[in-house]
Amino acid sequence: MSLTQVAEVAHEVADLGMPTWMFGGIALVAFAAAGIVTWTYRDVANRHQDKAEAYKREHEGTH
Repeated sequence: MSLTQVAEVAHEVADLGMPTWMFGGIALVAFAAAGIVTWTYRDVANRHQDKAEAYKREHEGTH
């Protein structure tokens, strides 16, 4: 095997199955979806403040 053949073998590239920019696009969509799910749970504790106050009154002084 000559040096030229060895150099050609070293430059073979594996087929990824899709363009490389799509990997970043998939990651972007996944992180955006996770961010949206997290954002929907904002301020949940304040929506049920009456239940939190009732729980605090019930369990006050038990520690």
